[in-house]
Amino acid sequence: MVWAALTIALVSVGYVRAAGWLFVLCLLAAVVTAALAVAGGRTPLGMLATTVLTPVAPFRALPWAARGVPRSGPGGTTIGRSLATVAATVGLLFVFGLLFSSADAIFADLIGNLVPEVSLGATVAWLLRFALIGGGLLGGAYLLVAPAELDGLRAAPARKVRRGEWAVPLALLDALFAAFVLVQLTVLFGGSKHVLRTAGLSYAGYARGGFWQLLAVSALTLLVIAGAARWAPRSTRVDRLLVRVLLGTLTALSLVVVASALYRMQVYADAYGATRLRLVVATVELWLGVLFVLVGVAAVRLRAAWLPRLVVGTAALALLGLAAVNPDGLIAERNVDRYRQTGMIDLVYLARLSADAVPALDRLPEPQRTCALRLIAEELPDEGFFATNLGRAAARDRLRESPIGADVGSCPSLLSW
Repeated sequence: MVWAALTIALVSVGYVRAAGWLFVLCLLAAVVTAALAVAGGRTPLGMLATTVLTPVAPFRALPWAARGVPRSGPGGTTIGRSLATVAATVGLLFVFGLLFSSADAIFADLIGNLVPEVSLGATVAWLLRFALIGGGLLGGAYLLVAPAELDGLRAAPARKVRRGEWAVPLALLDALFAAFVLVQLTVLFGGSKHVLRTAGLSYAGYARGGFWQLLAVSALTLLVIAGAARWAPRSTRVDRLLVRVLLGTLTALSLVVVASALYRMQVYADAYGATRLRLVVATVELWLGVLFVLVGVAAVRLRAAWLPRLVVGTAALALLGLAAVNPDGLIAERNVDRYRQTGMIDLVYLARLSADAVPALDRLPEPQRTCALRLIAEELPDEGFFATNLGRAAARDRLRESPIGADVGSCPSLLSW
């Protein structure tokens, strides 16, 4: 039920936010959570098998569904008789409806309003929707009726290594992390001028030169912890104490690395402006910080059966949190504030944002406001069932209250783009 609720919440982002890139990320995450809701999977191997098995389930379900269809009736096959009934019904309605429509204009107008307009593009689109939705429902039914045993799938037991073979490298890695953390504390608490003078960089250059490396360090550290947890022996009290101390120390130091990376991203965004990429990777770094806390708890307890599900669940919650803060609106807000403080702004980038950014961009003075909003206003889709969206509705209301100007001569770079 939790996976199902997360799936519904992730798909519902498309009705709230206008940012297409955000909806794509949520939709990809919803595929994973929907698979876990239907097929299960608790272990890492079981969850991986679930994500692989679910996309092929509709194809595996076809022979299963065919075996469930009644083969024959009194006058022939059931499928053949059903198709003949449908064909006869459609033929009779078409012929008599055409005759009645030609006999009475009012009736013809009524039929014209009831019958949808048929075109090749619309027909293909509806057939694709039917195939996707029908295939998904058929595959889900197949997995529910004949579920695979995925919950108990586990990797083969690993050969444990000797104490020194894992403890020495991990202890030295802890020492390296500690040295790096001391430098970061020096930068954060009073010694920044000395460090920056030694490095020969500005604050912005210092941040830009280290964030991506620290992001990679955070991800690789999780792999190191996972490997140590798999191969480190825990048969004796000394072994268990070493696992808790060394992995716990590495986890705590990694949280400082995460904080340093986030601080660098903050300085970076202040110097160069906020962008989608910078916001997404900062969200990923926050998610890694949450994972380190969970890993620390697992290391202390020496139990991690619940960890794989929480990794996926917290990732889905991070995406929902990103949608809740309105990323395009937040990016526009930060850049507008930066413009008011520094006078610098990238109107070409802001014009590529979605309708979610309109309320923030509306705060810009003219002609910057018109330059930033004109392309967004022109690309707003017409209102309809598939275009219904709270972000686009709010943008239309704002632009209706404060129409954009007609003079765009002062932003030629934007027009050329």
